Amino acid sequence: MYLNNDYGAVYVREKGELRCVNADAPQQHRLSFKLCIDTLPPAGDGKRSDHFIFTYNEEGSLRYTVKSLFDISLQFIADHIEHVDSLVGFPEQMADKLFAAAEERHKFTDPQTAPRALQLFCEAYEGLVLKSLCLRNRHLLISERLGEIRQFHSLESLDLYGCRLGDSHDILKYITSEALASLVKLFMGANRLSDAGVQRLTVPIRVMKKGLGNLQLLDLSENPITEKGLGYLTCFPLLKKLDISRTNVKLNVTLKGFFRRKMGMVLSETPLKEFTHSECNTEGWAEQVINQWEITASEVPKKEDQPKTNALRFYGREKFVSETLNSLSGTNDVKNEDKVLVHFYKLDPCVGISSVEHNTHSTTVASVQKGKKRRLSGEEEQQRIIPLAKRQSLSTLSAEDLDLLNSY
Repeated sequence: MYLNNDYGAVYVREKGELRCVNADAPQQHRLSFKLCIDTLPPAGDGKRSDHFIFTYNEEGSLRYTVKSLFDISLQFIADHIEHVDSLVGFPEQMADKLFAAAEERHKFTDPQTAPRALQLFCEAYEGLVLKSLCLRNRHLLISERLGEIRQFHSLESLDLYGCRLGDSHDILKYITSEALASLVKLFMGANRLSDAGVQRLTVPIRVMKKGLGNLQLLDLSENPITEKGLGYLTCFPLLKKLDISRTNVKLNVTLKGFFRRKMGMVLSETPLKEFTHSECNTEGWAEQVINQWEITASEVPKKEDQPKTNALRFYGREKFVSETLNSLSGTNDVKNEDKVLVHFYKLDPCVGISSVEHNTHSTTVASVQKGKKRRLSGEEEQQRIIPLAKRQSLSTLSAEDLDLLNSY
């Protein structure tokens, strides 16, 4: 680098003393710098070379500049993020950059550091880390990253459609815990949930008034649940929309009466767009982390099942076995008459029940006989719904509920 008098006096420190390099000599001075790369520690010890930015000038010479103290400090904290005690009170703008720096260093994909690193950010920034989580048809990812998924608190939307969880998966404890008390939307379709699984989802709020108290939308479609399982859903005070399509529940007058009287909900004449999964997405700082998890999970080698497939084809049992497996999973192909979407929604307080009943019966009966048929159907519904209400009241404090509570 060349200096002249236009820059004024220039001082350098040598052996602890300052010395002016251009005050007595008007001629140009050339200061040479030597970067001792050989004296730097190995890359695994601290990556001291990351403190410099190497560029080329117009002449093609290699030049370098030192990074700012902020960037160097940010890199150091990101390299040791698992050893930080807390980020509470740390500015969000800085935390966003720190999260990105830790992600570049694969701190959230390494099984040794991922749980602690995510816990650190989730405790301090909650919904900013992850507000919505879509794990639709990603059962393998859930099994591989369940410990990391449990660190996400303050989720508002969770989509687990098609994950084949069953009634006793460990993630059910996470869903019903205080960590997801803010959950508003929950999609549990095609998960092989039976009445026991629905009971497990609702027992904390039914008995202890904890858990999914803010739930407003619930998808239970394509699960082998019955009317008994629906009796547990009355514990959700804010539930506004429900999908029970392709289940073992029979859509009849009794079912409509139960929802209308016990939950204040009516059958929707048109499918609700919220259950189309068109808005299924992952939002938050950890969006790219989830995508990286999926890529890592997909790289797991799968067992070769070609010989088994050939044997099934040879004996002509492939169709029989596939139908049996589909029937057990609760996601088998249904007939055309069973493909009707059954969506219930909560009544608007400004709209009376009588007006809704009038709209639902207008397409099936004549206008002259509407009043009589509604009165008769109301009496029959009241008589038929009594057993369902009794089952619900008896199940709130049953021995099964106590056993489930003891397992939490």
